[in-house]
Amino acid sequence: MSSEHLLEVLNPATEEVVAAVAGASPADVDAAVTHATRAQRVWAALAPGDRARLLRRFAATVDEHLEELARLEVREAGHLIGNARWEAGNVRDLLDYAAGGVERLTGRQIPVPGGLNVTILEPLGVVGVIAPWNFPMPIAAWGTAPALAAGNAVILKPAETTPLTALRLAELALESGLPEHLFQVLPGRGDITGDALVRHPGVAKIVFTGSTRTGTRVAALGAEQVKPVTLELGGKSPNIVFADADLKTAVDPFSFLDNSGQDCCARTRVLVQESVYDEVRELLAEALAAVVVGDPADDKTQMGPLISRQQLDRVRGFVPDDAPALRGSAPEGPGFWFPPTVLTGESPDSAAACEEIFGPVAVLLPFTDEQDAIRLANGTPYGLSGSIWTRDVGRALRVSQAVRAGNLSVNSHASVRYWTPFGGYKQSGVGRELGPDALAAFTETKNVFISTEGPAQ
Repeated sequence: MSSEHLLEVLNPATEEVVAAVAGASPADVDAAVTHATRAQRVWAALAPGDRARLLRRFAATVDEHLEELARLEVREAGHLIGNARWEAGNVRDLLDYAAGGVERLTGRQIPVPGGLNVTILEPLGVVGVIAPWNFPMPIAAWGTAPALAAGNAVILKPAETTPLTALRLAELALESGLPEHLFQVLPGRGDITGDALVRHPGVAKIVFTGSTRTGTRVAALGAEQVKPVTLELGGKSPNIVFADADLKTAVDPFSFLDNSGQDCCARTRVLVQESVYDEVRELLAEALAAVVVGDPADDKTQMGPLISRQQLDRVRGFVPDDAPALRGSAPEGPGFWFPPTVLTGESPDSAAACEEIFGPVAVLLPFTDEQDAIRLANGTPYGLSGSIWTRDVGRALRVSQAVRAGNLSVNSHASVRYWTPFGGYKQSGVGRELGPDALAAFTETKNVFISTEGPAQ
């Protein structure tokens, strides 16, 4: 690979350089697409059972290297070691789940007069996957696993700050026996490597996860070639807590502190019914004070650093020193540290209450009744996820239907399961990933009519 630029990978907990990786040039992208096109033809020609077996072998190889991948994720992304182990395991599980769909990717027979009509699901060709830095391994696998299972080749561009686990996964794919060039990883800057990948006419589809601002540009570039694009973008998810809820469970601070708040599903707007507002405030203050922030490689740590200096500066911009807030503590010295924080003096239309901060910061807002809660929940441009806490089943159903978001949890903070579809409303994205229909999203539907009418007598 020629080097258009070098990517310096830093350990977010220490600011030490972990690695320097060559970034791919547009010429590298062009060569990768050429190789991927050839590899895809070989892959698609294999019997479905053989493709499934190779994907399961890939999953098994990932499983054998879970600890290695997890430790790499800790160094490049600052993730807690327990979280990183889960993320590597999620890659394994996604490959296994996708492999199970290879032999079940069926079309339909549609009744029509004068003949037989069938539909055939065919692979697109070469798929470009652009993954973010907040969950480098799992989200890369969200697009890669089903795309491969559906018979496509994949070119993955990881985020500039977190290319190492992606590069290692590509090596493990080759060790597993996948055809050479079928799954390629091209590190690089978004405006160079990413732009070239999206614009390339040989790339049939783009799967992008990242900011809404960048996502709109990716969508526009794809539209120039009428290229399908799946977008998983920002979020500002509500945690709606009614007075009858189990408050200690409902206001779990890790609903917005997991991965240091760098999670588009983070419940960063804590909407609380007025009658229990003071109690919830006290619970949050006590919980934040107890959060252990520190070395992500230590199993006892509960929250690690932010990904970069740039992200730390962004988060600081939303939290003035004199802002009314509940605050935990964070280490001083090297590393991109910010304390767990809940802002208590924000209006519902403030920047902190409406914009995605992507850090360990939430806002606490009161509501009066069910309709007021729905109004506040829908009061942002985003619609990705959220939680609803109540013992009233009827209310849970009404609010679930009224909140404009793609992934809601009742009496739970869990948003993502690889068995179920994931995606957003409004500016949180376009399309769905994961779940039983994931493979079909990487196919074209071909309709074939076969006449059964005999020759004229």
